[in-house]
Amino acid sequence: MHTPHLNTSRREWLAQALGLLSVAAAPSLAFAQNAAHIVIVGGGVGGATAAKYLKLFNPALQVTVIEKNPVYVRPYGSSEVLNQHARMDDLNVGYDTLKSKYGIRFVFDTVTGFDPVARVVNTAGQQKIGYDKLIVSPGIQLMYSAYAGYSEPVARTAVPSGWIPGEQTALLAKQLQGMRQGGTFVLAAPPNPYRCPPGPYERAALMTEWFQKHNPTAKVIIVDPKDSFVTDETMMLGWNRLYNFNLPEDYVKKMSAEVEVQQHSGGSMLSWVRGQDGGRTLKIDAKQMRIETEAETIRADVINVIPPMKAGQVAMTLGLADGSGFCPVERRTFASTLQPNVYVIGDASIADAMPKSGFSANTQAKVVARAIVEELAGRAAPEPLWENTCYALAGKDYGLFVADVFKIIDGKIARINGKGRYLPLNATPAQIKLGARYQQAWLRTFTADCFA
Repeated sequence: MHTPHLNTSRREWLAQALGLLSVAAAPSLAFAQNAAHIVIVGGGVGGATAAKYLKLFNPALQVTVIEKNPVYVRPYGSSEVLNQHARMDDLNVGYDTLKSKYGIRFVFDTVTGFDPVARVVNTAGQQKIGYDKLIVSPGIQLMYSAYAGYSEPVARTAVPSGWIPGEQTALLAKQLQGMRQGGTFVLAAPPNPYRCPPGPYERAALMTEWFQKHNPTAKVIIVDPKDSFVTDETMMLGWNRLYNFNLPEDYVKKMSAEVEVQQHSGGSMLSWVRGQDGGRTLKIDAKQMRIETEAETIRADVINVIPPMKAGQVAMTLGLADGSGFCPVERRTFASTLQPNVYVIGDASIADAMPKSGFSANTQAKVVARAIVEELAGRAAPEPLWENTCYALAGKDYGLFVADVFKIIDGKIARINGKGRYLPLNATPAQIKLGARYQQAWLRTFTADCFA
């Protein structure tokens, strides 16, 4: 697990990067920024954190968030709806505290365009909102059409994704919990890059655990275009211990020097078909409930497709994305390289080694908030450092993580910690159980840091 010393070091590094160690300096900034208006498009983790920390760094700033939904539905932890560990309502997060405690203004509307010269944002509700600086936190959109036979209407009615939580999450939960005894659940994992790297594999694990109790002859099949994934060794070790999963031989060879990997004679209800074995998804047949991969066509009772992703639609609308489908930024400040006085944070940004995660969006937002405050005061932004931690579950009481610190090296954002990224393979049962408790505590404290 994280050692206290390591946690302290990370916090100190990040605090220095954000300038949090000189909070007393903040009031002196007010005289230069009284009239400054920062508009934030997108009220998810990145946008909410940016709004809150702008006001913490300088309460005199005017901050407006434009967000189409009056309630945020958090994606992190949303797979726990599928195994009845959480309800859909538990995912809802409101904006009341950001309004009342920090004086942040919210406009619930859809952005339709902007004038980067006049610095005015236009909305579907015919509003024109002027700004000095614009932060865009667009999130992601799912590329449903990447697979033959798949589309958003199919996802809404028959073969849900649920990677952006909402009605599809509820549909998938209903399908899984009502699946016939001995049925087959196929999860189609996405290609890189995608939101929440350990997430698809956590989702499969949580459902395997649920099926053990409620549908013990069920099968769970992950079909994957990739040959590896973040937290793969620690996650699959959990599968090995909890679900009689036999690891691929190359993983056994790699891991056996550090930990005993059991070889199970009986089959497992969980299997992973990776890219080199033909796991890439080609086609979805929603009527026949079949999924075609490079290796085979699988008949399933429930199919969960997590398709490729690109920056959210508002990034396209505002001309912030390039040919990759994501948004190029200046690494030090996350200023857009395509539009002036605009900053792009979160999953939509091209952030090199940083994963697309809520934690990344949160730490990027803090760095951008500090950079804007310093620029408005006529000072250079401090050298940035970023952090990311992703907690995941191989089972309800089996927790694991990946934790990293990043800085700019040769013009790119690079990871600077080598060892200690993951839960050790030889972690004790107590450490593993504590990891699961950390995950649940993190859900609460992280949400509070962003929205309260």
